[in-house]
Amino acid sequence: MAGRNLVGPEVDALDLGAVFRALADEHRRSVMTQLAADRSDSERGCNSFDLPISKQTQTHHFRVLREAGLIDEIDYGNRKGIRLRRADIEKRFPGLLTLLGQSAGSTASR
Repeated sequence: MAGRNLVGPEVDALDLGAVFRALADEHRRSVMTQLAADRSDSERGCNSFDLPISKQTQTHHFRVLREAGLIDEIDYGNRKGIRLRRADIEKRFPGLLTLLGQSAGSTASR
């Protein structure tokens, strides 16, 4: 079944302030770190992220990430898929995903 892509901003309209605001939250940063670590950039379900928050709060966090242009959401009606916009992020903010990976590694070693 084909889903409807919930569209974020075009690559040239990605705003660094919006990206930083989206990444300021630890749960959204965790989602981004997990997505960045998966180099296959495969689509993941919203429930595949181990987030200790309610479904409604998860929905809010995914919307913030989408509106910042960091992820695509695909609406299948009864579920949503999440996919990292790796190429767009690397084009607009080279090295950002690498920094996310490095910060996750340094946090884990503390």
